[in-house]
Amino acid sequence: MSWIYLALAGLLEIGWAVGLKYTQGFTRLVPTVLTVASMAASLGLLGLALRGLPLGTAYAVWTGIGTVGTAVLGIALFGEPATAARLLCIALIAGGIIGLKLAG
Repeated sequence: MSWIYLALAGLLEIGWAVGLKYTQGFTRLVPTVLTVASMAASLGLLGLALRGLPLGTAYAVWTGIGTVGTAVLGIALFGEPATAARLLCIALIAGGIIGLKLAG
């Protein structure tokens, strides 16, 4: 169950990271409320995941999911660069997440 909590926490981290862009510096009410709610839920689920997972593994996977998802959505939603080097680095982070899951 801890891995499920962690995966959900990572997805919510993507949500709040992308949501920050839509808040326009916390000047838009609805995106701000959704972003803060996603932050709280993400941290709460991370806390639940830590009951059954080592801290270093859980934190690395949580931030890794957030990093990969946010980078991919930055490319898809905001036209950020999708250079070969950038995509390779995103793939390496994803590989690290998979490696931590398999090793743990």
